[in-house]
Amino acid sequence: MSKFRVGLNPLPWVLTPDGFKLTVPVLRTAFAEIATTPFRGIHADPPPGLDAAAYRALLAEYDLEPAPGYFSADFHTADNQDLVESAKRHAAIQAELGNTEVFLAAGLTAERIAHPSIGYGGDAQLQRVIDGVGVAAEAISSEGVTPALHPHVGSTIETEAEIRAVLDAVPDSVLSFGPDTGHLAWAGITPATLMTQYADRIAAVHLKDVHLDQAQAARDADASYFEATTTKFTVWTEPGHCSTARTSPAGRSSPAATERSGQAVRTSSTSYRISPRTTPNKPRSTLLPGQSKTAPSWVGNSLSAAATGATSSATRSSATSNSPWS
Repeated sequence: MSKFRVGLNPLPWVLTPDGFKLTVPVLRTAFAEIATTPFRGIHADPPPGLDAAAYRALLAEYDLEPAPGYFSADFHTADNQDLVESAKRHAAIQAELGNTEVFLAAGLTAERIAHPSIGYGGDAQLQRVIDGVGVAAEAISSEGVTPALHPHVGSTIETEAEIRAVLDAVPDSVLSFGPDTGHLAWAGITPATLMTQYADRIAAVHLKDVHLDQAQAARDADASYFEATTTKFTVWTEPGHCSTARTSPAGRSSPAATERSGQAVRTSSTSYRISPRTTPNKPRSTLLPGQSKTAPSWVGNSLSAAATGATSSATRSSATSNSPWS
């Protein structure tokens, strides 16, 4: 059976009640707790002041290793030269860490944070976004790293129409796909359908335990991004963090929940395969239960919210991986 690696994003530790704190002390707390679970890959994001070598050494202290990182930009406003420079810089760090893939996402906008998952404001800037994605993807590829488009609720690549427009406009030789089941489902997309249709482009995946009733309730209430994911609703569940208003004090990590998530991924997520499309202009593929998986390189935990602890959000490694924790 093909093997893959599963990683975890420490964002639930880094995103504190006092704001985003990507610091070595916060990471040490996160890594120490994560090291007690089955997860061994960590979403790679060195904090300020720590180069790739020092970051890798920090991970090694806890018997952890880098998983694909995340490049984000405001494609609808960014200068192309700035995009190229920042994308190449990020990709070079990822390559030095040993990663061969990186998630590529559009930045969140104030309007879509306030009105998430519905494509608020339309797609008037979509062509500018597509052009920027193409520029950044080419820059990342030039460093030997595969960029994987990561649609994100609250960003300018949010709806199914926007996702398809970007993937269909930017050649697959330049841009792969790095979907997130939580963001797709929250935007009203059926993840399995979209992912199978673009299966031959999937390089890495973010998984979430999505609560569709909560997602619909949040949309009906026109809840903001943070209301939907933390304070008023629970659109999805992720390991490592407890819900704010709904179950527990904000910011309290849950190692037991993370442990259960890791075990769940280990025991249940090797039983499907994504079959590549064989003929252009026909449906790309289907999920085939009970067959060994061949497609994404990493399966990983994604970004955000609240965990009561059953399943994971994770990042997959290649079928040729020799990792002992695959």
